[in-house]
Amino acid sequence: MDSILELRNVGKSFGEHRVLDSVCLSVPKGSFFALLGPSGCGKTTTLRLVAGFEQPCSGEIFLHGEPVSHRKPYERKVSTVFQNFALFPHLTVWQNIEFGLRQQGMGDRERRIREALELVQLRGKESHYPAQISGGEKQRTALARSLVLEPDVLLLDEPLSSLDPGLRKQVRNDLKALQRRVGIAFLMVTHDQEEALSVSDQIAVMHEGRIQQVGTPREVYLEPRTRFVANFLGSVNWMNGVGVRPEATRISRQPLDSGARCLPATVAHTVFLGGTVQIHARLAGGEIAVASVARQDDSFQPGDVVFVSWRPAEEISFPDDAA
Repeated sequence: MDSILELRNVGKSFGEHRVLDSVCLSVPKGSFFALLGPSGCGKTTTLRLVAGFEQPCSGEIFLHGEPVSHRKPYERKVSTVFQNFALFPHLTVWQNIEFGLRQQGMGDRERRIREALELVQLRGKESHYPAQISGGEKQRTALARSLVLEPDVLLLDEPLSSLDPGLRKQVRNDLKALQRRVGIAFLMVTHDQEEALSVSDQIAVMHEGRIQQVGTPREVYLEPRTRFVANFLGSVNWMNGVGVRPEATRISRQPLDSGARCLPATVAHTVFLGGTVQIHARLAGGEIAVASVARQDDSFQPGDVVFVSWRPAEEISFPDDAA
């Protein structure tokens, strides 16, 4: 698939502090791409470099195959949705969406704004001020303000972090559906693993200024290339030198068939999570292995002698130099 955005060996330092080190990235046209990593890994700096708010110390950024590293933000066909939405409190929803159009002197503003309102399902809210709308509506207003500029790439800086947890799941589904409708590339920065896995076509996992792995959500979760990626994408039981996800870990009162790895253990405690129950079992060496079981299958009690099992195909392992 053709790329709309490329970063080639991009480096960035602030004084003596090296924030990005030889970052290479290719964002396909029309894709939903996530930069995922912990605080301080360099993902927001990467987004700011693409937006033009910062300039790289080395390497080059390409948009549509053209170098843009030294262009001003307004000279690039990208638009940014900020973490705090950055809406003007004294302007209505309509006026907030119109602001960028006016700044750039773009014509046909009324049609563009009405189409954007329809796209983000804000019809009827045009005359409301930010203080009069919900968090989800504020986020959609910020999205409309960026989309109305018809960017080649939409940049999203932790777009759901300001929302209440109960609203976040619904809005992320809306965000993915919106990206499919508009068909432009979205580049999202997030530290939330579930958020990245649920909405992205591809994920780049970052750590200490470097890209650790790029792949589909399934690839980075099931086939992590480093121990950091494995642990950051979700819980892992490390047993006998290999890793096994809790959902791939079985708990039984008798050993499973000969095709499975099997270790004796004792139930330490259980955690009720609604639809599932986590069984925490202590292995002979003292390590705790966690298995997720269906609520109706939960018959285990602390002190029960059990067997922790898994299939060889479900193991996660690395060469020593990738740990």
